[in-house]
Amino acid sequence: MITPQPTDRLQFRQMTDADLDNMAALLGDPEVMRFYTAPKSREEAANWIRWNQENYAEDGFGLWIVETHDGEFIGDCGLTWQSVNGEQKLGVGYHVRSDLHGQGYATEAATACRDYAREHLEAKELTAIIHPDNRASERVAEKVGMHRVADDRGGNIPVRAVLRMQL
Repeated sequence: MITPQPTDRLQFRQMTDADLDNMAALLGDPEVMRFYTAPKSREEAANWIRWNQENYAEDGFGLWIVETHDGEFIGDCGLTWQSVNGEQKLGVGYHVRSDLHGQGYATEAATACRDYAREHLEAKELTAIIHPDNRASERVAEKVGMHRVADDRGGNIPVRAVLRMQL
């Protein structure tokens, strides 16, 4: 499977069951999950890994593990199909360890995933679905080239901001 190209600081790889400790810590962190309904349990983190493994098998992509070139775990970032107002759209998503927020890792990873979508999937547009109060995540999407186009009233939060860009 092809993953996004390494960046100056980051590399990407598929999630495996061996990533459970890191993913449980990431998705269980109240700061990382502040704009979700709740942090995820260890079992939910295991389901997250399985979901991405299914995405790799079915779609050839999903959320990938993001780490430094030295192998330090940073978070996850990648592409998944998302329901936006009842339509399936290719979306980019990202989670970065809370102790690393504000260092540009999410933008760097999301940019690599945007480029992957353009070059390997020949996608024509890319979407990000973000809680409307999550200004930091919205800024990441804007830096990648997206702009807010709508709100979505579905999913796991009452209203989600939809940002989109043409590729």
